[in-house]
Amino acid sequence: MSRVFLASRNAKKLAEMQRILAEHVPGVEVVGLDDVPAYDEPVEDEPDFAGNALLKARAGARVTGLPSLADDSGLCVDALNGMPGVLSARWSGPPKSDVRNNALLLAQLSDVPDERRGAHFACAVALVHPDGRELVVEGRMDGRIIREVRGDGGFGYDVVFVADEHTDEGLTSAELDPAEKDRISHRGRALRELAPQVAGLLA
Repeated sequence: MSRVFLASRNAKKLAEMQRILAEHVPGVEVVGLDDVPAYDEPVEDEPDFAGNALLKARAGARVTGLPSLADDSGLCVDALNGMPGVLSARWSGPPKSDVRNNALLLAQLSDVPDERRGAHFACAVALVHPDGRELVVEGRMDGRIIREVRGDGGFGYDVVFVADEHTDEGLTSAELDPAEKDRISHRGRALRELAPQVAGLLA
């Protein structure tokens, strides 16, 4: 079995990565931070998603000796000049909380009319091989922010985001089945582009 390290403790994110990679790399096992000895994780202080993803993947490859993946992603809201962006996970301050982040975002947009609630999810996924090879790919999912929390799937801001592909039904990303979310999501698009490269490294 081929093993790949993903620098994350998010069980839903690990499962999402496993599903998408398995389409291209049969038998792959994605292990996360809780599956390897603890190490000092780098501070995510880069100004963009790609820089933060590379920081995490480089640290993972150095410590685990495995091909290492890391992603950095976030929500970019038009009415907030692209914020929260790289600050998405900690938008409402420490400790990290999806519930507080979503509540703050909805409060900040409470006076913004529906036609100006455009937003997109952005994702950069970095792949770093222990021999030093590196690759970064990016994905994007466009949509809008609704006015209430809906759905119990996904994570992060999925509960307030309706993708352009699902505007007619009004389904949030948290209401989509996993296969459909993988098909249209920013992370899904980036991973499908990256998966053949992962397969090549593991061959």
